[in-house]
Amino acid sequence: MKLVVGLGNPGRKYEGTRHNVGFVVVRELALRNAASTPKVNFQGEVAEANIRGERILLLWPHTYMNLSGGSVLAARDFYKLENHEILIACDDFNLPLAKLRFRAEGTAGGQKGLADVIDRLGTQAVPRLRIGVGPLPPNWDPADFVLGRFTSQEKPTIELTVPVAAEAIEDWISSDTANCMNKYNA
Repeated sequence: MKLVVGLGNPGRKYEGTRHNVGFVVVRELALRNAASTPKVNFQGEVAEANIRGERILLLWPHTYMNLSGGSVLAARDFYKLENHEILIACDDFNLPLAKLRFRAEGTAGGQKGLADVIDRLGTQAVPRLRIGVGPLPPNWDPADFVLGRFTSQEKPTIELTVPVAAEAIEDWISSDTANCMNKYNA
């Protein structure tokens, strides 16, 4: 089993914001793969799917972005997963809009939800797929930017990116982070 986590904030107030692109990508993954109806567990919503012959747990933490690690830790420990069996999908304002970047490990790079996951799991060795929502405009507060919605010019681009990111996660499930880095980070 592998665990795929989409980071975001729960509630209608945050729907459509840049910060919720991780939620949206994992929901797309669930739809594409006929996942079970999400249930409340691990301080979030959880669903199961069979993706490319593997049992996959999909998780949307409802702890709010900056406290996502507790939800991920609870699911990891319950299913006795190794950290390399977890993939975190999250936004990154340091990447251009629609750019995908896989990493097997590293710092949070300013993404506070990812920082909390790293802190709670006790390691930077957690695979992640960063989805570009930037660039951050000059003189903008990063929190205001990521909690803002995509502009009408950006929406078509991000709407095309969501299924590509879901397919990238499917590739991660059936291969590994190194192969996905070679395919998607170029």
